[in-house]
Amino acid sequence: MNKMFRRGISAVLAAGVIGAAVWAPLSTAQNDETYRQLKLFGDVFDTVRQNYVEEVDDKELIEAAIQGMLQSLDPHSAFEAPEAYEETRKDVRGTFGGIGIQVTMEDGYVKVIAPIDDTPGARAGLQAEDLITALDGESVQGKTLDEAVDVMRGELGSDITLSVFRPATQESFDVTVTRGNIPLLSVRSVIEDDDIGYIRINRFLGTTGKSLENEITSLKEEAAENDVELAGYILDLRNNPGGNLNQSIVVADAFLEQGEIVSVRNRNSEDDASYFAKAGDLIDGKPLVVLINGGSASASEIVAGALQDHQRGILLGTPTFGKGSVQTLIGLGDQGGLRLTTARYYTPSGDSIQAKGIEPDILVELAKLEPLEGYGSENFRYESDYNNALDDGANTDAAAEGSDEADSDNAAPSDDGTADDDTAPATDGEDGNTDGDADGDAAPGDGEGSEESGEGEDDAAAEDEPAEEEFFDFQLVRAKDLIRGIAIFQN
Repeated sequence: MNKMFRRGISAVLAAGVIGAAVWAPLSTAQNDETYRQLKLFGDVFDTVRQNYVEEVDDKELIEAAIQGMLQSLDPHSAFEAPEAYEETRKDVRGTFGGIGIQVTMEDGYVKVIAPIDDTPGARAGLQAEDLITALDGESVQGKTLDEAVDVMRGELGSDITLSVFRPATQESFDVTVTRGNIPLLSVRSVIEDDDIGYIRINRFLGTTGKSLENEITSLKEEAAENDVELAGYILDLRNNPGGNLNQSIVVADAFLEQGEIVSVRNRNSEDDASYFAKAGDLIDGKPLVVLINGGSASASEIVAGALQDHQRGILLGTPTFGKGSVQTLIGLGDQGGLRLTTARYYTPSGDSIQAKGIEPDILVELAKLEPLEGYGSENFRYESDYNNALDDGANTDAAAEGSDEADSDNAAPSDDGTADDDTAPATDGEDGNTDGDADGDAAPGDGEGSEESGEGEDDAAAEDEPAEEEFFDFQLVRAKDLIRGIAIFQN
């Protein structure tokens, strides 16, 4: 068997040498070394088959050796068995059972690149950078990425328990996620604050470009129906792990009139390619803010880099993931295929995205805003608070006209005099606003308490339970402020 195997290896090697000779003939020394290394592989394979503590399957051993070879290159190259390879090739337009996270491998663990919006994984609180260390109690160490993904996918409604380590907080915890339908819709939009178009792209599928065009059209139509002119747009690429290269080009082109979008450089320069924008900005030159973070990868970085280099959009958030490599599917007949890294992306300025990412124009971390005690508006004294403060001059003429009456009737005007009228409303107005805010916050609680006095004990118990804190998207708020500022400046 060993001899037969070695003859097979020799045949493969011969085919490889012939194929390689088309591109770059190997020297005799290189051939000898390659033969020697392949002989070593054959010896190890044969030794494992005959002496390992348990009987092993030849096919599984060889596939594991192939996976090890590819994974030693980079985290994104892999061998795919026939079923997995066909699934990868499909342009899936339906749904599948899973938990809804985009992942890669890092140090033997499954690393979350980003949770997909509105999926079980996102609702369970999984975050970018989380490391999944075990699946249903079984360590992921030793598994390939595809094997781990196969475990996470499964029957709708079934549960899976993930053991997670969160580097940001140094926490380890288990979370049980119920598999659900993972939607493949990639674009959604809404009008924020009545006049800002918000567009969220959660990944790049085969129809993302067309979906984006439809969403922009819908935003314009909704604004027209409400007789509102949109001040600008926000393109949210946060936690978008990428996807289809061609669709990232279409998305970037939607906001550009001309210029290079991205270049792809291969090992062989004759295969290099550059992609350019065509005339036609779908948002008519309106201000554009692009939200990015560490979960924005690959195709997202292509879009962000192109818009930044052409100064078409302002990037706000945190640096992107830094996946600037291209994976090509290479079929191996009925044996499956390879997902092999074959090129790198470069932005229009010539910068590689790989392992660098895109730096935002305005660095904004997710944050929580709280008023500082003692620094509220009620803690400051204003000009109108001073005794004998001058008024704004608006009532000067009226005061002059009434001066004769004031002189003829000294007592009456002193009670309702101009000074009191000017001062009192200012003070009352300030107090009214402050009290109104306080009463406005307190009133709903008081109203509910008085109307449901019979449930006082329940209300008290509810007060003891910590209320679930609503997520505050500080980056989105800053983006809207930026759009508003640009619009004010332009007008």
